[in-house]
Amino acid sequence: MPVKIKRIYEEKEKSDGVRILVDRVWPRGVSKEDAHVDEWVKEVGPSKELRQWFDHDTDKYDDFKVKYKKELKKNEEQKEALEKLKQLTKEHDKKVTLVFAAKDEKHNQAAVIKEILDHQ
Repeated sequence: MPVKIKRIYEEKEKSDGVRILVDRVWPRGVSKEDAHVDEWVKEVGPSKELRQWFDHDTDKYDDFKVKYKKELKKNEEQKEALEKLKQLTKEHDKKVTLVFAAKDEKHNQAAVIKEILDHQ
């Protein structure tokens, strides 16, 4: 079963399994209670500089993916956070949903992380 991704603003479903927030900053307008998040692995999120550069511009997404994957390999904090996510997906037999706040459901860091986790 592949890892799922969905916006944090969507209702929690039983099929979500373990819900892991992968945003570096807590999403606006969502209380911790309403988020139904089991883990918040904020360290895996892209750096502030990369987030600001990307600014959810779909024309930059391919370059964002490359730069973000480099960050995940080189930045120690992000590398450790990604390893934690890999471990969680193994522990829960990939019954994991990565949640995020971005409006674009296809062009965001959760989509990049999902791609990595699905190919481990």
